[in-house]
Amino acid sequence: MTDATASTPILPPAGTERLLRIQEVAAETGLTTRAIRYYEEMGLLEPAARSDGAYRLFDASDLERLRFIRSLRDDAGFSLAQIGQLLEDDVARERNRERFRSTTDLDERRTLIVDAQARVDRQIATLEEKAARLTEMIDAARGRRRHLDAHMAELDGGRDPHPGSGAHPHPGGEGTDPSR
Repeated sequence: MTDATASTPILPPAGTERLLRIQEVAAETGLTTRAIRYYEEMGLLEPAARSDGAYRLFDASDLERLRFIRSLRDDAGFSLAQIGQLLEDDVARERNRERFRSTTDLDERRTLIVDAQARVDRQIATLEEKAARLTEMIDAARGRRRHLDAHMAELDGGRDPHPGSGAHPHPGGEGTDPSR
């Protein structure tokens, strides 16, 4: 493991963007300090700077990145490995964009485009896989909803087969709890 203080800049000059310590970042993002440190260990995040006391300091772009990581993890269900790949692809895309702009060599430009196409194809495959899983989850939830709607219709029709039991039969089954 490398010494983080060797590669991370010390405080920026006075008058520049406000930097936050890890506790403030945790409060802003809803993440724990432990999670933030873990993301740093995994290479998903690098603090903007270190204080003289070697405290991690974060800027607005770090907060944005952490919110993005949290959204991918919590809202979209991505694994940290998948998030790492997406973030690496973003860094590579920006690096290739700069190289593309700085060269007039057509072969190099073609190579950069082919590399970019491969990265985008990987992203599409990852996102399609995730979309397929989400579609399955949505379909299952819709099935549960239809099941509950059928029970509600049964109750609304005054046909409660097990009054007072709290359990209602699953259509085609005996004594299944409809809250499943």
